[in-house]
Amino acid sequence: MNKTLSLLIASAALATPAIAENLAVVGSWSSLPLHKQYEAPFWGETLPAASGGTVSVELTTHNQMSLGLGDIYPLLGQGVYDVAMTVADYAVADAPELEGLDVPLLALSADEARAMVDAARPMVADIYRDRFNSHVLAIAPYPPQVVFCNAEISSLADMEGLKVRASGRMTAKLLEALGAEGVNVSFSEVPGALQNGVVDCAVTGAGSGYSAGWWEVSTHLLPIPLGGWDSVVTAMNMDKWNSLNSDTQALISAEIVSGFEDPAWDSAQNALVNDIACLTGNGECPSGEARAMTLVEVSDADFARARDILTSEVLPDWAERAGGDWATRWNESVGQVVGVTIN
Repeated sequence: MNKTLSLLIASAALATPAIAENLAVVGSWSSLPLHKQYEAPFWGETLPAASGGTVSVELTTHNQMSLGLGDIYPLLGQGVYDVAMTVADYAVADAPELEGLDVPLLALSADEARAMVDAARPMVADIYRDRFNSHVLAIAPYPPQVVFCNAEISSLADMEGLKVRASGRMTAKLLEALGAEGVNVSFSEVPGALQNGVVDCAVTGAGSGYSAGWWEVSTHLLPIPLGGWDSVVTAMNMDKWNSLNSDTQALISAEIVSGFEDPAWDSAQNALVNDIACLTGNGECPSGEARAMTLVEVSDADFARARDILTSEVLPDWAERAGGDWATRWNESVGQVVGVTIN
């Protein structure tokens, strides 16, 4: 009898379906390639299919919800939704140490940028745990953040005295050190700001600028990665993460790398080349109609000057703002990868 009962219990356990999980997911900008090509397919199709239907997703984006950019991760930590992803720089007001993830001018290729991100990941995990009660799932790139200008420029030096919309706080500090005036304008308001002279230039990814029509209100493109790679962090509310069983945690962790993070990084380098072609007409444009912005070549002198300002002024300024042992941690991780030490 005992043996029969044991067999019945075991059979019932095997027949019990896995616990279903429904995730409320808030993606990044709905109009941009990262969301359309990678986020939406992963959360809407890849993960539910890989789970055999045990994980379902309700997906929206922060702009569709009209969320304040600085509110996205704090609301995640409060459990308003389960998963969120957006540019890490949007959170630096609450976590200045997070600026060390996406430093301008240190990575000139996607491989270099990913090496920086991989080195920084333990720091980022600690920041999101402590600041936003969240577990980091993935870090993906927008393409390098380049400079769109509605003004005649022929070099980096010509930006002195211009009003420039930066893509993050560290970029703003770099622009100010170069003699430009940093202006705070949201991404969606940039076209109007360029058209009306509120700003002379603005920094964003080449593909983002193409998709958002910045070529309509700007004439010159300076393809120096003045805004880094605008890392997008995907994180899950820590309480939700801890409530998942180990199999579901392992499934999400594995699938988000192979189904989202790896493909986004793999396309990042070619995306820059293609996007510049689309904006300037120099080469084939796979995304649609090529435009006719003037491509401004970056000289060795321009790049050397910007790098010198970054290492001598901008990074030490960040180390002071971040405080604690963050500069030491950065030197021992990201700094070793890129060959830069904050003194």
